[in-house]
Amino acid sequence: MADPLLTLTRLDAHYNDFQALFGIDFDIAEGEVVAIIGSNGAGKSTLMRSISGLITNGASQISYRGEQIGALRADQIAEKGIALVPEGRQLFPSLSVEENLLIGGQIGRSGPWSLAKIFELFPVLQERRDQASTSLSGGQQQMVAIGRALMANPDLLLLDEVSLGLAPVIIKSIYDALPQIVGGGMSAVIVEQDISKALSVSSRFYCLQEGRVSLEGESGSQTREAISRAYFGV
Repeated sequence: MADPLLTLTRLDAHYNDFQALFGIDFDIAEGEVVAIIGSNGAGKSTLMRSISGLITNGASQISYRGEQIGALRADQIAEKGIALVPEGRQLFPSLSVEENLLIGGQIGRSGPWSLAKIFELFPVLQERRDQASTSLSGGQQQMVAIGRALMANPDLLLLDEVSLGLAPVIIKSIYDALPQIVGGGMSAVIVEQDISKALSVSSRFYCLQEGRVSLEGESGSQTREAISRAYFGV
């Protein structure tokens, strides 16, 4: 069996004196889509922030392609091929759609994703390329955030709460684009509160509850009752 692309080993995470994650073990293979599910406050976004370097961890707690990266800065991790689509999108409000996208490409990694490819994936962004990013609808802003991450040509894409606050039709359009995004062999970690949506697009899942892994397995292997118990802790 091939070595995992990314491995977390007994990962803890803190915000000052508050501990948010407790001994998380996790791995993802090349070309795999893994879902992280759990209720509000379960630690899902903290996990994504840890992987992407926004929270500093022990060097040995996070390994990527066999290299210990837990203590690296966010920009160093991005250069290695990990890109985050953050919760809340966090676009640059003073910049246009196109300018926001181009910022993602400044890392300079080679790969298939370019401005033209992003516009092919999300045609509405080409139509509105010169508009201020924050003048778009929430769904269109999410497309910009995804496109900005893809412009970095990552090998591992982290999607944090990609459907939060969006209309069902927009959520469907974003998830319909996912096979094209990962079709070239990219790996993806998807944080999602919608259990059915998360399980439908992933091969495996981890459920977090109060900062700990409460259940994990293949996405079609667990009963709804077992997932519900792990999700809500009842």
